[in-house]
Amino acid sequence: MARPEASPLGKNTDYIEHYAPELLFPIPRQDKRDELLIDGQALPFFGTDFWTGYEVSWLNAKGKPQIAIVRFAIPADSPYLIESKSFKLYLNSYNQTKLPDVATLQAQLALDLGNACGKPVHVEVFSPQQFSQLTLAELDGESLDEQDIEVTNYHPQPEKLRVGAESVVTETLSSQLLKSNCLVTGQPDWGSVQIHYHGRQIDRESLLRYLIGFRQHNEFHEQCVERIFIDIWRTCAPIRLTVYARYTRRGGLDINPLRSTDPTFIPSLARTARQ
Repeated sequence: MARPEASPLGKNTDYIEHYAPELLFPIPRQDKRDELLIDGQALPFFGTDFWTGYEVSWLNAKGKPQIAIVRFAIPADSPYLIESKSFKLYLNSYNQTKLPDVATLQAQLALDLGNACGKPVHVEVFSPQQFSQLTLAELDGESLDEQDIEVTNYHPQPEKLRVGAESVVTETLSSQLLKSNCLVTGQPDWGSVQIHYHGRQIDRESLLRYLIGFRQHNEFHEQCVERIFIDIWRTCAPIRLTVYARYTRRGGLDINPLRSTDPTFIPSLARTARQ
């Protein structure tokens, strides 16, 4: 079974410029989920990993370079996530590959990624004429970041999360102070996170401290979002909960995981200023 340490991360890698789907490196999701969930427990969330590829290029039938920005939606209930460097290497393998049209590219991307993660993947290709449709906006919600707090811990401490009064509220909170580190290389991953919930009001100071606690924590983006969701779900017991993060890009890719009790929740797909 594929393990993170066997991936291309942290290794010198030759860039292959001709189509090579075998470059995709799937990693089982269940290993990390076993750390969060009781054995056999059903996942308490639905979700999607939204990726954006900004450096996608190929050749048309006449050998002329083409470019596009591509959005990928990988279901959170797929058995595998795609390791990000392998994803980048796979996309680069199209650089000197001739394709007859955009529809062929879109279909091939969906097929290969679906085969790698074990579930159908939605792919949306934006040509240069459509780039103006890709808007920029920060995540909605009241910011947690203006609180004047002293911080001494930089590892997640879910036991420190607190709820306030018994009254039930519905609110959306956000923070731009999310930082974690790659599970394999330890390189920093920077992101913004949005938390939407309905339930007893979460103490904002404890929530900000908890989120800052990821600063020296090593996990993949998707795993961090699932940990945030599960920790809030267990500790604060909201009636409904959504956690959505938008991470800054690396190697021409950004990763934006969504986990929610609501299967119909639609997040903003606008990139943030830092992305």
